[in-house]
Amino acid sequence: MASELTKPREGKGVVKLTWLGHAMFLLEVGDGRRLVTDPFDAQVGYPVPEVSADIVLVSHDHFDHNNVSAIKGNPRVIKEPGETEVSGIVIRGFLSHHDPKGGSERGPNIVYRFTMGGMDFVHVGDLGHLPDQGLAEKISGADVLLVPVGGTFTIDDQEAEQLVRMIKPRLVIPMHFRNDACAFPIKTVEPFLQRFDRVERAGKGPLYLSREALPDTMTVVLLDYASG
Repeated sequence: MASELTKPREGKGVVKLTWLGHAMFLLEVGDGRRLVTDPFDAQVGYPVPEVSADIVLVSHDHFDHNNVSAIKGNPRVIKEPGETEVSGIVIRGFLSHHDPKGGSERGPNIVYRFTMGGMDFVHVGDLGHLPDQGLAEKISGADVLLVPVGGTFTIDDQEAEQLVRMIKPRLVIPMHFRNDACAFPIKTVEPFLQRFDRVERAGKGPLYLSREALPDTMTVVLLDYASG
């Protein structure tokens, strides 16, 4: 099923969302503000995109998520938990772990919740465990969830489904899975997609998101990476 969200829209309340591969997204508000999540380097396999941004969010300090030097425009880099406001965008970072053993295997991870275009987005980085009640309450009810589904280094398809059911977003966008560009020893996206009835395949996108355009029923939208 194609996605209506790929139809171009304009306005201050519209957020243009592009998946650049792995856990890296570019989000652009209608008034020109730009935010990038978890920029990767060439070792991941995707072409490293040439993008500029006002804000860069880094969930953890690993090569496939922290290539900040590749982002142009002298952005404000956020890589610590806590609340920050940059150019009117409120960002809250919550400490979590990169593994199910309290970070003892792969260290800390930051889950970000931020507001753009009147919508709440949650990017969970390389979350390696299901949230406890405290974290779940802080990220529940978000409009858009950006979630890893490949397992091994993050939650897998089953745990990602549990996270989706827990948070209850209107839109779910999977990330951090194996494909023709990324040969990491992780799962493809298909096991995750098979767990849901409402799945839309949007190609390279981008998606044009606004509060009124979001689906009423929770929907998973699969994007092809747009870098290169």
